[in-house]
Order: sequence, then structure tokens, then C-alpha cells
Amino acid sequence: MTNIHRYIPMTDQDQTDMLKTVGASTTEELFRDIPESIRYRGVLPMSSALDEFSLLEHMKELAGRSADTDRYKSFLGAGIYDHHIPVVINHMISRSEFYTAYTPYQPEISQGELQAIFEFQSYICELTGMAVANASMYDGVTALSEAGALAAGATKRKHLVISRTVHPEARQMVQTMAKGLNLEILEIGYANGVTDLDALQAAVSSKTAAVLIQSPNFFGSVEDLAAIKPIIHGVKGLFIVSANPMSLGLLEAPGKVGADIVVGDAQPLGIPQSLGGP
Repeated sequence: MTNIHRYIPMTDQDQTDMLKTVGASTTEELFRDIPESIRYRGVLPMSSALDEFSLLEHMKELAGRSADTDRYKSFLGAGIYDHHIPVVINHMISRSEFYTAYTPYQPEISQGELQAIFEFQSYICELTGMAVANASMYDGVTALSEAGALAAGATKRKHLVISRTVHPEARQMVQTMAKGLNLEILEIGYANGVTDLDALQAAVSSKTAAVLIQSPNFFGSVEDLAAIKPIIHGVKGLFIVSANPMSLGLLEAPGKVGADIVVGDAQPLGIPQSLGGP
């Protein structure tokens, strides 16, 4: 049989050798267990193959049917933000100091990847007021759940208290994590758009591993972190803050007001809105 797929190379000899190895004389024999009555013998209802130019035009037309932030203003928010990315950025990150073909899991100090990670960690420490930073979690939501797990392990306690002003999807992720580790999650309410401090005080106990707060929170309000700190530190629990890094150019760093663990999402710094992509 002549191979008609130019980019999937398989010679007639390759096919013959594979059939011989599995004990079949023809490709048809490979499907002999499938009843004829349910086999599809026709041609799939697809267009004929397009040349590259036509295919690109077709894909552009399909993509053009969707709304995008290049043509429309988006007020969706809730974790996906449209920030201008200066054109020079792509040129900078393509320089050899930062751009190599190697993964960050290998130890060579000469790798540009490691240089970029070092720069990232240094700036995150400055923004958050923390002594160290990792590089990094998958996203801010999973980082928050990992922080909860870390706090439970460090304190040897099984209770986490989380404010309902935290992004609902982040709270769902924390709940999912908690099931696997047999942790108990207690959600507390809010007043005037921020965490209800009286409810928080009543919820925290000697069994509480950590309090999880987002600031600015899901409503866009700035939480009083300095007032929350003594509530959880009073029972020797940990204070976890999820922060938008863009806001830390104006707001006091969480680490400076008592946060033990700070997490967040780097998307607001100018990462494209991949909506579930890289």
C-alpha cells in the first residue's frame, strides 16, 4: 500500500513487518472482531484537504466568530485580566541570557531558564515581603490549596478556616484538596465586602491550622490583614494570604503585616489570557 500521509512515514515493508509480528496477514484482519453491521464503510463528512494558504484563511474565519479582547473591552474579571504587554518584552525574553532549550529541572547554572527563575523569585520576594519564594505552582488557585496543605502539615492540625470573600473557584480547589488529606474546612461570611472579623474570631480555635484570606478579595475590597494576623497567631496557627501581585505596588506587602505564606497568580503581571492554556 502506498503511504498517502506525507508526515506519518510508514513504508509498505514497515506495515508488512508489523502485521507479521502480531500474526495478521492484512490490516482488515485486525478489525475482524468488530461486527460488519456496525462498521462505517463510507467517507467521513469532511471537506477535502486544503492547501496551507486556504487552511489559514479558513481557521482565521472560524476564529473571527469568537469575541476577543483585541476587539472588545472585557469586564469579566474574576481572575482573568487584560493587561498591556510591552512589545519589548518578547524581545527581552528571547535573549540568550533567559532563553535556552533546557528544562528548569537540570542544575547547570549557565542556563537562561535558571537566571529567569532567580529573577522571578527575587521580585516576588520584594513584592510579597517574604524571605523566600518558590518557582512556582501551577496557578494561584492550586497554590492556595497547597498552602493549606502545607499549613496542616506544619502545625499537625486538621482544621482550615477560609473566608467567603476568597474566589469561589479557589475555595472549591481547597475543598477538593481537603478531601484527600482528611482536613476540615470552615467557611466564614463577610460584612461590607470584607471578611467578618467577629465571625473569624469565633471560628478560630486551637485546632485551626491556618486562616486563608484573599486581598484584594473577590469583590475587589482590601482586607484588613493587620487585624486578622493576631486572631490566627493568637492560637499559634498560620496566616495565609492570596494576593494580586499588581496590587502590591501600592498596598503593603502581606509579609510585612504578618502573613506566614503568601500565594497569588502571576497572570495579572502580563501573561496572556490563555483561558486554561499554558
